[in-house]
Amino acid sequence: MASTQDFNRVWMITGASRGIGARIVEAALAHGDAVVATARDTASLVQRFGDRDAFLAVALDVTDEAQAAHATEIALARFGRIDVLVNNAGFGLLGAVEESTADEVRRLYETNVFGLLNVTRAVLPAMRKRRKGHVVNISSLGGYQSSAGFGVYCSTKFAVEGLTEALRAELAPLGIHATTVQPGYFRTDFLDKVSLTVSPRILDDYAATAGQVRSAATRINHNQPGDPQRLAQALLALVEMSNPPLRLPLGTDTVQTIRDKHAFVAQETAMWEQLSVSTDFPKGE
Repeated sequence: MASTQDFNRVWMITGASRGIGARIVEAALAHGDAVVATARDTASLVQRFGDRDAFLAVALDVTDEAQAAHATEIALARFGRIDVLVNNAGFGLLGAVEESTADEVRRLYETNVFGLLNVTRAVLPAMRKRRKGHVVNISSLGGYQSSAGFGVYCSTKFAVEGLTEALRAELAPLGIHATTVQPGYFRTDFLDKVSLTVSPRILDDYAATAGQVRSAATRINHNQPGDPQRLAQALLALVEMSNPPLRLPLGTDTVQTIRDKHAFVAQETAMWEQLSVSTDFPKGE
């Protein structure tokens, strides 16, 4: 078995069995790095990536805090360190906010937010001990601009954005980086049933908003503009940076969305500035 010193980096990637997660695993292995790939069922991981010194498949349901701790212990026992944590596990929910049930919302947050926290808390002690590491949280275009039909999903990614901002401030003095990656629409299976829950409740009043998004998702599926292989290469470039960004938008659609939102916020702030600043105590009081 190869020594851990043979590997430039050791990655731990959640949700690695398909989509973006699997492409990141492939890119990291091809780069000569070691990868701890996690999924609820490791059979597909072993089938796809095989048996090699640089690869370790670990069963992990990120919603289970004890499993997150155990998976981290297994990773450290095998490779001695974790240089890059990629919190990729997650899924989508399509439907208007009112159409989404409490159970649907709860399950989404359990994976997309609480699951991310479970794994991050499990991995950070080892990174803090070495005063080195990079936490990469996979957010979304929807983590910067919410939209009809994906409101609850976007809210989980807004949470990821907020957590990552705080992590960056808390971890920077310890030599650890934190970045949120914001992919736009990439050509993966994210809009398939395996990765996207569609709320069965349909209210006619939302036909022109969330209803249109339901239809668009079917048309867009597997016709997205983003190339997941290029996304994986972008992550390799990200972890090579000595001063990585807080946010890394990926895809022309995300970049344009950010520009449009900034313009809207600037316009709205200027429009209502007089009311906004009227709430302070007068100077001298």
